[in-house]
Amino acid sequence: MSLVAPVEDGKIVQTTSQSSLSGVTSSSGDMDKDSFLQLLVAQMKYQDPLEPTSNTEYISQYAQFTQVEQMQNMASSMDLMRASGLVGQEVYMKVTSSTTGETSYVNGKVDYVVYEGGKAYVSINESLYALDDLDTILDEEYAVAYEMASELLAGINKLPSLNNVTDSDISTIEALNATYEGMDDYQKSFVTTENVVILKAYLAVAEGLKAKQEETPETPETPETGSGDES
Repeated sequence: MSLVAPVEDGKIVQTTSQSSLSGVTSSSGDMDKDSFLQLLVAQMKYQDPLEPTSNTEYISQYAQFTQVEQMQNMASSMDLMRASGLVGQEVYMKVTSSTTGETSYVNGKVDYVVYEGGKAYVSINESLYALDDLDTILDEEYAVAYEMASELLAGINKLPSLNNVTDSDISTIEALNATYEGMDDYQKSFVTTENVVILKAYLAVAEGLKAKQEETPETPETPETGSGDES
């Protein structure tokens, strides 16, 4: 809502943006400062002329209105500051479908913040989400370590059983082991000891297969023989 409004013939002219706020309650169904002011004006307009409201009561109500306005402005400023602090952060948003009522989670980095209708919205992958939907804030280092450990575990789970490992699996096993060895100590802490033992068991099998390949001599090529001597 604009802080300045045009005045004609001593009356405030309602603009297009102000007309959208002409309801008694806000879109969320809660009383806001505009609703409070409208009720105050209605009370003044329809008061009993024989028993008008005293100046003291008006001053008291105006003080309440001012207090409500200050509290709303403070809450809005805090929401905006909170949302702005999320830019660049990895977050999880808990979103509830308005049609099915089902809850889902959206993960991503906050690109920017939009402030509309007195509410702050964060942009994740070019989609806007209300700040009220914020569920979890992740440290970037934590997010990277968690992702690396998850990918490593998924790779291990895709391998065949130890008894069925073949030469074609050697490169995959070596790549998984290289990923683990390339992690720092913090990232390795996300991989359970059990999974490390399993990975090393696969690596031992792969090294055994490579050793057999090296021990097996190559079969020499048989020279081609002609059908007869050249004359």
